[in-house]
Amino acid sequence: MIDIRRAGPQDRQTVLELVERLLTELDDLPGEFAGLDRDRTLFDLANAGDTFTAFVARTLSGEPVGILTVTETFAIYAGGRYGVIDEMYVDPRHRSAGVGRGLLEAAKELGRVRGWRRIDVTAPPGAAWDRTVRFYEGHGFVFTGPKMRCLLTGI
Repeated sequence: MIDIRRAGPQDRQTVLELVERLLTELDDLPGEFAGLDRDRTLFDLANAGDTFTAFVARTLSGEPVGILTVTETFAIYAGGRYGVIDEMYVDPRHRSAGVGRGLLEAAKELGRVRGWRRIDVTAPPGAAWDRTVRFYEGHGFVFTGPKMRCLLTGI
């Protein structure tokens, strides 16, 4: 059995460690996630406010085996406030055991409580990630197009 709870201040290090596992798994472009400033990230986590939420999945013995982070944002096209899943990771030993489903349900419940009309997620492209895309589709997500980014320098 898995226990899923909203992360608190005492969980910041665990949140960071689980997301680092995700980034290691996603790092098919050398250096894509290099240079993560752990101290700054922990500081930013402490000061993120109520728009950032992390859910941690733990085994009954307390071992952290999954993470989902969601940020509340606003867009007119989305009808106002909505959520964006930024990171989701389940330890490979616990995949296909309902952990991901539980994390998504926790995020959806948060959205219902906050009055969101939608939650968005970006799934990695390519055949290697077909299982991930199918997982999200199986939980009500539909593909709406690619995402682009622009790195800001001097920050």
